[in-house]
Amino acid sequence: MRFLFASLFAFLCSLAAGADNAPRLTLPLWPQTTAGANPALHETDTTTDRDQLIAGRRVERLTNVTAPTVALYPAPAGNNSGTSIVVFPGGGYRILALDLEGTEVCNWLNSSGISCILLKYRVPDAGPYPKHSEDLADAQRAVRLTRQHAADWNLRADRIGVLGFSAGGHLAAVLSNHAAEPVYKSMDAADSLNAKPDFVVMIYPGGLVHPPNLTVLGEEVTPTPETPQTFLVQAEDDPVHVENTLLYYDALKRANVPAEMHVYAHGKHGYGLRETALPITRWPVLAITWFHTIGVLQ
Repeated sequence: MRFLFASLFAFLCSLAAGADNAPRLTLPLWPQTTAGANPALHETDTTTDRDQLIAGRRVERLTNVTAPTVALYPAPAGNNSGTSIVVFPGGGYRILALDLEGTEVCNWLNSSGISCILLKYRVPDAGPYPKHSEDLADAQRAVRLTRQHAADWNLRADRIGVLGFSAGGHLAAVLSNHAAEPVYKSMDAADSLNAKPDFVVMIYPGGLVHPPNLTVLGEEVTPTPETPQTFLVQAEDDPVHVENTLLYYDALKRANVPAEMHVYAHGKHGYGLRETALPITRWPVLAITWFHTIGVLQ
């Protein structure tokens, strides 16, 4: 139980700290100008005063991302487990909730001894797969770059996970099941490395089922025995449909993939890890416990 109380304390401290850590470095995802990049588009925070607050705070809603990046938020030198997680913010493949489901997540992971690599992938109109492949290409490349720099960044190359929210959860599922699919031309040594994550966290994922049919999982996210071990969280009253999580968990079990699922009665959608009165917002403590269970934290 010691690590459970320690993880709870670290989580509460990260919330109390409030401000996000600055990344140590930010790298372009691709070694050359991204194909299709439009220099006339400028990255823009689309949030207005009319947008809903989450836990009383605004959300950065970034769009017009045509030059994707990865930003490294390293774990503190005195508390570095060697484990790292590549984070995919959500936003319906139209925007990226860059603070709620990005920088704030990196702050929490760092407090638990986990390095965070925040992927700013291409939006809008860059997904979802299989209609478009830019999203999967960006996700593959982010994991490969993390493996390439593992030694430089004091990471374990065999402990690289991904964590996705909403559309980012869909992207995590797509990557989980298409990590080796050749969706872009190899550009450098990084592209010879394995893009499959060692473990996956999916928080209120969307797009795994295609309404109005909520009884069948999308073919593009159907697990196989090679799919990484997975942790899932969603609420029954999520307007994006809890069936996304229920069907994916069932498919994981049918494929004999280790998985853990947490479904709550209330929580709706888009809370990130901002704590409210609802029990679902304590999911980060459960995730840390799972990381210990699967051996990526000691």
